[in-house]
Amino acid sequence: MDYFWEEISDISVSKIVKWGAAGGMIFGGVVPYIPQYKEIRRTEDAEGFSLFVCLALLIANTLRILFWFGRRYELPLLVQSIVMIVTMFMMVRLCVNIKNKNQIIRGRERIFTDFDSQYFWAWTDFVSYVDFMVFFTLISSLLMYVLIEVNIFVELVGFLAVFIEALLGSPQLVRNYKNKSTAGMSVKMVVMWTVGDTFKTGYFLLREAPVQFWLCGMLQVGIDIAILLQVRWYRHNLGHRVKKQDVPD
Repeated sequence: MDYFWEEISDISVSKIVKWGAAGGMIFGGVVPYIPQYKEIRRTEDAEGFSLFVCLALLIANTLRILFWFGRRYELPLLVQSIVMIVTMFMMVRLCVNIKNKNQIIRGRERIFTDFDSQYFWAWTDFVSYVDFMVFFTLISSLLMYVLIEVNIFVELVGFLAVFIEALLGSPQLVRNYKNKSTAGMSVKMVVMWTVGDTFKTGYFLLREAPVQFWLCGMLQVGIDIAILLQVRWYRHNLGHRVKKQDVPD
């Protein structure tokens, strides 16, 4: 009888650990953006945060969802992608609203259907960002539907998904370098990036996820560390950022 209860206890603990790891994978990626979201709302200044971070995650997670149809992987990773897409749209919406609110001189509206490469991902209305992602998703889905039996194509989609996500910190890294400051960027967000990406990479290794996942996870951790080094390097530089105002054409 004691042996029976020990077996039940071991099974329960195993399930709890498994569910905890799955929950960490699903929501852990979202947590780092909470302090950045709150910081932008508090200061009403979105200049220190690069919207290209959101673009990288939107594209990466859209491709990851499509990859699932070609090569099944663990369900928590699929759910994580859906949750992340919703979160990134919330970040984009906040940043666009704040930037429009801070404009002293109202310039001409910049929208996706202008097809002006100069203002790509710098549109003035939130709907344009949704329109672009719908367009991208439709084209990508069509290609996946047609080429789903081509293994090389499916694996390429999987690689691009995790590789783009691995580079998501790059826009912030470049922005900090250009500003010679990390002002406006939430350090808590980057610390959480580092912790979360380290956990995620370990999860990939332990769960024997496709090789693309854990290799790019290591690259992602490296970029996170580089941004943290920028925080230390620019710690005495408060930054000099002038809010960009649109000038009428």
